[in-house]
Amino acid sequence: MQEKENVLRILEESLEAIKNNDNLKLKDLSDQTIHTASITQDPENVAVAVIIYSVSKILERPTYSKQRGWINFYTALTTGLENSIDALKKNDDVHLTQHLEGIRKRIDGLSGNLKKYIQDVFLKASINKASKIYEHGISLEKTANLLGISQWELAGYAGQRDYEKSESRTLSAKERIKLAMEMFG
Repeated sequence: MQEKENVLRILEESLEAIKNNDNLKLKDLSDQTIHTASITQDPENVAVAVIIYSVSKILERPTYSKQRGWINFYTALTTGLENSIDALKKNDDVHLTQHLEGIRKRIDGLSGNLKKYIQDVFLKASINKASKIYEHGISLEKTANLLGISQWELAGYAGQRDYEKSESRTLSAKERIKLAMEMFG
């Protein structure tokens, strides 16, 4: 894994933010890993970004904590992060990868609506983070492969984001006057 000190800091701060139910801090920490993931194209950095962002989205929905299986998921999440931190401190990349994958695999052990909700959040988080990596100039194919999503899913989301950006661009005063003159002139 590349940027171990940075990832270690992010995991430690994320664990604290989870315990404090601070989903805004989690989103910020996730965004911090995207730049590194874009440069290094390191799967562990990408996995950390997706997990932390997904958890932020899950924590912002308080109804999830009332679902059956929540305590098991929360315990597995915090334990998985603690184990990931320990693996990083020991420079144990093999166990780090296993613990990060284990967090996602614990979702399969859930039942009912909570499983469906959390799977959906992880998929959307993967697509969201992939689009940010793609914005950093990594090819569509490579980005999709890094996150285990289809190029089609990524292209649709990235295209939507490009459209939203172009639609929300603020016009300068001169451009607004010119546009008004063309419309009414």
